Amino acid sequence: MTVLKAFKGLRPPKDIAQKLASRPYDVLNSEEARKEAEGNPYSLLHIIKPEIDLPEDIDHYAPEVYDKARENFEKFRRNGWLVPDKEEYLYIYAQTWNGKTQYGLVGCASVDDYLNNKIKKHELTRKVKEEDRMKHVRVTNANMEPVFFTYPARKNIDEIVSNWVATHQPEYDFTADDGFGHHFWVVDDREVIEKLTGFFAEIPAVYVADGHHRTAAAALVGKEKRENNPNHKGDEEYNFFLAVHFPDNQLTIIDYNRVVTDLNGLTEEEFIEKLKENFVVEDKGAEIYKPDRLHNFGMYLGGKWYSLTAKEGTFDDNDPIGVLDVTILSNLVLDKLLDIKDLRTSERVDFVGGIRGLGELKKRVDSGEMKAAFALYPVSMQQLIDIADTGNIMPPKTTWFEPKLRSGLVVHLLDKI
Repeated sequence: MTVLKAFKGLRPPKDIAQKLASRPYDVLNSEEARKEAEGNPYSLLHIIKPEIDLPEDIDHYAPEVYDKARENFEKFRRNGWLVPDKEEYLYIYAQTWNGKTQYGLVGCASVDDYLNNKIKKHELTRKVKEEDRMKHVRVTNANMEPVFFTYPARKNIDEIVSNWVATHQPEYDFTADDGFGHHFWVVDDREVIEKLTGFFAEIPAVYVADGHHRTAAAALVGKEKRENNPNHKGDEEYNFFLAVHFPDNQLTIIDYNRVVTDLNGLTEEEFIEKLKENFVVEDKGAEIYKPDRLHNFGMYLGGKWYSLTAKEGTFDDNDPIGVLDVTILSNLVLDKLLDIKDLRTSERVDFVGGIRGLGELKKRVDSGEMKAAFALYPVSMQQLIDIADTGNIMPPKTTWFEPKLRSGLVVHLLDKI
């Protein structure tokens, strides 16, 4: 069984919810966060990126940064900008983009489920980022931001969610500056909560869609707290952490593309000839070419777009990693032709989320900053689940989810209120 637990959330009053809700901490750099929070004392960025309230040259991992997070969180509570709910509730959080709405269940996931691999991962985490978020959870004693989970869709859960949304007014309902709609309901009926948690318990596993570092940090701080508590019983609030759970059939993964600085000493003509060993190469001219199927790529080079289709025998559709287009591109182009061995450390490759559009790839190359760009067909939800189920790890920068969750609509404290 998989745990979905109701909790007593801290939430903003309706009149400031839109001002308080922010994009996740890892979507903005410090400079962007300063600009976004400028003139807005309510922005959660003051807590999740507290360096914006300190001198610009401060080390982002300095103790003063974490102290400022704690101080700002205390201020938000003192000012009544984050107020505790009266009882333990579940919540529904929906997002609208491009005319499509996806509905997530907000509740607490279990530290035990993470440790026992009922919460399945598909990415490696970096220790420095993990430790940063662990420090943040420790000093605030809270999960300030939810993690983004997905689960195999269940009709009985969908029906309850649809019925609640149809018969109740949302607590928050706004369109953010980036055009994404955010809608949030409080599920305060005990019978409905029990039904939802009961149905959720029948799901064998859930999957981290986005937020691997926050998930690891939340679970590891929970584990740390139980180990430091001689009177640990198992029902303490620190045994759980904040997550939004979306059914897999409502989510869309968008493309995550690559740009490279050079052709490893090859001329454009030599590079294209070498590509023809493993790909069917078609000149598409000046008009942007977007890949339309698995194992088909777009390439922008020398002011022209090309279609690259991997030849039979160059990939393994029966291997959950070998079937991925990021694997094919890495093996046959980045490694074999360009000698880019490690995507995590190489400074010769960069990654561009599909939300920016393929025009961004063209721009990066035309500016002279980059030499070539590769557009990929997006990974499917089924591919993500297959990889997580088989205990495999996706190559770096494979999945990009939109919309991102807004942080601050509800916060989870690690102690009972």
